[in-house]
Amino acid sequence: MEGIDHRMVSVNGITMHIAEKGPKEGTVVLLLHGFPDLWYTWRHQITALSSLGHRAVAPDLRGYGDSDSPECFSEYTCLHLVGDLVALLDSVAGDQEKVFLVGHDWGAIVGWYLCLFRPEKIKGFVCLSVPYRPRNPKVKPVEGFKAVFGDDYYICRFQEPGKAEREIACADPRRVLKNIFIGRELGPPILPKDNPFGANPNPNCEQVKLPEWFSKEDLDYYVSKFKKTGFTGGLNYYRAMDLTWELTAPWTGAKIQVPVKFMTGDLDMVYTTPGVKEYIHGGGFAADVPNLQEVVVIEDAGHFVNQEKPQEVTAHINDFFTKLQDNYKSF
Repeated sequence: MEGIDHRMVSVNGITMHIAEKGPKEGTVVLLLHGFPDLWYTWRHQITALSSLGHRAVAPDLRGYGDSDSPECFSEYTCLHLVGDLVALLDSVAGDQEKVFLVGHDWGAIVGWYLCLFRPEKIKGFVCLSVPYRPRNPKVKPVEGFKAVFGDDYYICRFQEPGKAEREIACADPRRVLKNIFIGRELGPPILPKDNPFGANPNPNCEQVKLPEWFSKEDLDYYVSKFKKTGFTGGLNYYRAMDLTWELTAPWTGAKIQVPVKFMTGDLDMVYTTPGVKEYIHGGGFAADVPNLQEVVVIEDAGHFVNQEKPQEVTAHINDFFTKLQDNYKSF
């Protein structure tokens, strides 16, 4: 996109692609995407935030797009992912001691870990879609998901290396990506045992009208990147969840101490999963994140709220960061 610079950065033993825009002296806003996504999910925010004086930096996370994609899922633990970001900040933030952070979906999860491990680097965190959930020392994540949602819960179905990749290939990656981005199914994603992504593609798939916020050009960009890389890198995040659980035992009971603003669409599949609303609004979330300053539920928006409602989301991000910036200046 016009005016957005792209470059490769060496971080933590891999090469990472980043997209950036904004004045060099502007406060860095680090934007983290989720699954199955890319830096591109932040295209609207990059342009808008940079025009407001911020320096927006959006990487393709490990395993995605033009960044390196290690083969083994054991190289996708939270320690690897946060290690990538710490090295990235050392490269792009210069002498800025703290930066602003925004994360969506898996980018939100990685953002929570960055705030947990290195809070001294973060001025404030705007989290989209996925609230912080502290480590449960009594049960591993995948086992817990199976107990609550069953064996066909999408995270459980993603565990076997190679299987989901084959199923996506049978269904046609273009169709899968399109359905994920524009779908509006509520509640926990449960995959059918047969043809979970809809094999035998519908020849009329291309005739299904895309919403205004997601154009054919947008879909073409995603398809071009995932045809090149495949989906293994992104799926490996899910396959490393139990290993991350093992490695994070020292942080059992730890709370998030940085200032946080949480946003979600009212039709988000995460927000509409049983128990999530109660956790977010019932006091549990605020107990685990003592500096939770605001919760925003955006009407008529699904999971990809940053793309569906870009102006509204950007305004909320800038408002929160401006308030925090003013507070820092007052000290």
